[in-house]
Amino acid sequence: MAQPPDPLALAGDLVTYAARVLRASRQNIHETPAAGMRVLSLIDEHGPSGISALAAYDRTSQPTMSGAVAGLVERAWVEKTVDPTDARASLVHLTDAGRTALAVVRRRNAEAVASAIDAHPTLTTEDLATAVAVLRGVLEGTSPKGTQ
Repeated sequence: MAQPPDPLALAGDLVTYAARVLRASRQNIHETPAAGMRVLSLIDEHGPSGISALAAYDRTSQPTMSGAVAGLVERAWVEKTVDPTDARASLVHLTDAGRTALAVVRRRNAEAVASAIDAHPTLTTEDLATAVAVLRGVLEGTSPKGTQ
C-alpha cells in the first residue's frame, strides 16, 4: 500500500519549484536586474514606501535597498518625494515608465510560463488555474493583512 504524500515535503517542493519557475521565466527577458524588478513589484504591491519599509518587505539591508532605488531613479522608473507625515523622510513612487517596465517584465514572464505549459505533453490550462489558485491561497494565508 502506497504511503500518502507528506504535506511538509510537498510544501517544500511547492516553494522550491515556484522559485525555480520564477528564475526560469526571468532568463533573458529584461536588462534590469531581478532586484530592481523586485523593488518595482514591492512598490506596486504596497504603494509608495520609504527605503526602510522597502528593505523590510524585501528582507534586505537599508543600504542595499538605497542602492537599488538609486538605480531605479536613474532609469526614471521611480521617484522620491517628501513623506507628508515626516518631512525628513521620503517615499518612493512608481513612475509611468516604471509601471510600463514592470508590465513588460510580467508579460514576458507570463509568456515564458504559457509557452512551457503549451509545450508540455500533459499540462493543461486547468492545471495552470489550479496552480495559481494554490499559490494565491498560500499567499493569502501567510500575508499579515490577508491581501496580495
